[in-house]
Amino acid sequence: MNRTLIRSSIASLTFILVSVLGCASQPASRVGAHVAGVYDVTAYGAQGDGKALDTPAINKAIDAAAMAGGGTVHFPAGVYLSVSIHLKSNVALHFDQGATLLAAAPSQGVAYDPAEPNPSKFQDQGHSHWHNSLIWGENVHDITIDGPGLIWGKGMTRSDKFKPGDGDKAIALKLCRNITIRDISILHGGHFAILATGADNMTVDNVKFDTNRDGIDIDCCKNVRVSNCYVNSPYDDGICLKASYGLNEARDTENVTITNCQVTGFDEGTLLDGTYKRDKMSKSKGGPTGRIKAGTESNGGFKNVTISNCVFNFCRGLALETVDGGQLEDIAISNITMRDIVNAPIFFRLGARMRGPEGTPVGDFKRVSIDNVVVYNADPRYASIISGIPDHDVEDVKLSNIRILYRGGGTQKQATTQPAEKEKAYPEPAMFGEMPAYGFYIRHVKGIELNNVQVGYMKDDVRPAFVLDQVADADFRDIKAQHAAEAPVFALKNVSDFRIHESDGLADTRLDHADNQTIQAQGVAGEATPATAPSAAGASNTNGETRAP
Repeated sequence: MNRTLIRSSIASLTFILVSVLGCASQPASRVGAHVAGVYDVTAYGAQGDGKALDTPAINKAIDAAAMAGGGTVHFPAGVYLSVSIHLKSNVALHFDQGATLLAAAPSQGVAYDPAEPNPSKFQDQGHSHWHNSLIWGENVHDITIDGPGLIWGKGMTRSDKFKPGDGDKAIALKLCRNITIRDISILHGGHFAILATGADNMTVDNVKFDTNRDGIDIDCCKNVRVSNCYVNSPYDDGICLKASYGLNEARDTENVTITNCQVTGFDEGTLLDGTYKRDKMSKSKGGPTGRIKAGTESNGGFKNVTISNCVFNFCRGLALETVDGGQLEDIAISNITMRDIVNAPIFFRLGARMRGPEGTPVGDFKRVSIDNVVVYNADPRYASIISGIPDHDVEDVKLSNIRILYRGGGTQKQATTQPAEKEKAYPEPAMFGEMPAYGFYIRHVKGIELNNVQVGYMKDDVRPAFVLDQVADADFRDIKAQHAAEAPVFALKNVSDFRIHESDGLADTRLDHADNQTIQAQGVAGEATPATAPSAAGASNTNGETRAP
């Protein structure tokens, strides 16, 4: 190698080393600012000190990325005090480890974007506005919010009656598509940590919610995937499907999968700090909320939904509801475990609140299947409830491989109660008061199958395991039900086409009609035991008691 080539090589190597060392000596944010397609918020003036308002710098970085055709807006470690941030199409927000987006409070002399006008009056106020949020996007597409950082809604309100300048949602999306939210944590997210309305093709994955009201609300959305999320929401719902009138039309929520998620009601903040405390919520009236639910807002329907491999812990149970005219149909739920459930483990409700345009008919609730559910330590007051209303039945429900252990303690007085219909009431298990059954209360249902279902209690309970009222076409197979000495397993009122097959301690039975009848098991007091004689058909078209031989 000649000397000229050697000198050239040394010069090139020196230039490379100086460049690398120079970059290494710069703050990480400055390095990021020079990466193609990455727009570092500190390069646009963000201080990241938790004191200076960084909103203008953040929105400048987003605008720059959008004008370039897209890119990633980068938040390096730091605390970024902000009010409303505006999402743009083809732009990602990436939060590094140690990066916190901190929601400012109006008391600091700042204001969130004003809530936009909305002529619709058929939904809660929180479902009527999106712009008064920490992060919001409307009619944008191909957007991502990701990274291991934190969104902390410290300065936002959780109130339904927000004032001008308030922000009440951590992330709000309206009429957006192709959305990914992944890996972030949200603390104290306001009324909604995520509100997605008319948001299609959305993925929410590996997000931790530790919040003071709803975790994620999926409203009037299509093609949504929620997976691997942990939602701690002691004061309101965890993962909630809705179909409101917020878009000024009834629109379904459909093609939704919720899988591998956990919902809890621990004291707020104790999920993210790893202490999982129950001190405040154990003392609160009604206990914590949490849970997975569909239907509080139900002008539109819920179709083609699966919920699988989910854990409920110290919260309310699974709730499927339609009360404003929507059609809830084709729902499959499987592989669910629940512990320390503070109301009904399973709550299905078809109601007629009818908060919608005049003349809207009552909705439908049909073709719902639940398989492989295990529940421990459920509240004894409410049982599991499946209820329509007069002239509008829940239809075609199948439950299989269910095991529920309640705390028990039900009294004879509870066993004689007759819950009011409350067709127009807000749907919630406590609406009916304490149940006359300890296991399942089933009313206004047509076509229901229970297969391999076991219910029991930890403290003596004298109520029937199952109460059926105004039910047609009911099929019970392989049922195991703990029972007090003289308590019936089934209490039937205005029931037709009722069948029991291959169930411990119960005769194979078919009743064409039962006006007011009980079915008693044979066995030792307090437990269901196999019959000692071959099964025999129970009496048909009779009232009174049917007992196994």
